[in-house]
Amino acid sequence: MKKYTFILLALLVFSARAEEKSAPKITAGPYIQNCSQTEFTVVWQTDCDALSWVEVAPDDGTHFYNCTRSKFCQSIHGGRPVGRWHTVRVTGLEPGTAYRYRVLHKGVVLNHGNRRIRYSESKGSDVYRCQPYKVRTLDTTSNSTHFFVGNDFHDNPEAIQTLFAKDYVNSTTCDFVLYNGDMVSSFESEERLIQSVLAPSVASFASSVPLFFARGNHETRGAWAMNYSQYFPTSTSAPYYVFYDGCAAFIVLDAGEDKPDSDIEYMDTADYDTYRRTQAQWLKSVVESQEFIQSKVKCVFLHIPPKSNGWHGQAEVCRLFAPILNNADIDIMFCAHIHKYSLLEAGDTLTECNFPIICNPNRCRMEVDINPQRVAYKIVDKELKEIISNEITLK
Repeated sequence: MKKYTFILLALLVFSARAEEKSAPKITAGPYIQNCSQTEFTVVWQTDCDALSWVEVAPDDGTHFYNCTRSKFCQSIHGGRPVGRWHTVRVTGLEPGTAYRYRVLHKGVVLNHGNRRIRYSESKGSDVYRCQPYKVRTLDTTSNSTHFFVGNDFHDNPEAIQTLFAKDYVNSTTCDFVLYNGDMVSSFESEERLIQSVLAPSVASFASSVPLFFARGNHETRGAWAMNYSQYFPTSTSAPYYVFYDGCAAFIVLDAGEDKPDSDIEYMDTADYDTYRRTQAQWLKSVVESQEFIQSKVKCVFLHIPPKSNGWHGQAEVCRLFAPILNNADIDIMFCAHIHKYSLLEAGDTLTECNFPIICNPNRCRMEVDINPQRVAYKIVDKELKEIISNEITLK
């Protein structure tokens, strides 16, 4: 009898220690994705499998513990997934409104499906000693929009932290940040994405300022590239999508790779010609929508700039995307990829586009302010020196 009692006590101690050990900690994030006028998505990672949720409160001066706050869970076809990555969509919000949120999770110690699950202690981001995270929804009633753009950092987290530090990029200085591709040189692993892009962005701004991502050709490369959408959820569940803020519509396009699918570099794994054709059909539906047509300013983000006599990706952008955009009254396109500043005027014979195209240099921050009359922008290098300041009058 004593022997069995000892075994039982040992199992109980082991179970308690397992639960204590499995209490989840945040290892990446949280960061804001897929923000609109009425919703946003929170993404974060824990160090163990967990069940997660988000609590949201208006930024109305009351303490977060003042009352029961709205709770949002990750759900896939009605089921709540258990894992290390958590993607929680918060809905039913008001446009242009500030909210507070906290992320919560409880580790899964034992998991036999819905028949038997044992959880560790619930953990959450601190709202007792610390301020909860804050975020503001986008607002299409405003007559202007202000945002920051970065691109081609190629695994340089120090430059991200310098250029997008909280002193420059926060919820009072901008509506959102957009990374226009090639933030990594090759998407080789989850750890590389976290260390090179997500960690410095979260440390600087991304827990409170919406972060949008336009995929570059280097994000299509590497052993982990097929997992891209897990980290950057969008309204279309694809790397191309549209969102609206202030007076402007923003189409985010994805040119895919820059060389022909048959190139030896891709080792028979590329099908970007089909992907771009599918994307072009989606683009037609977007520019024909009333929400897009009624937008006062129409903008496009695309990592690879169009060029009819350029590399294959550039030529395909000219062939597939440019004719649709030329008939959609586009005002401005923001590109990257070439690692230097360029302003291509509307009607340039090589771009085949009837709108101007701005290419932001690599490892620089572009600050953009748009209203119905003009697009004003300035570019700052990694030494925080202003190198370009310009204004384009809209037609």
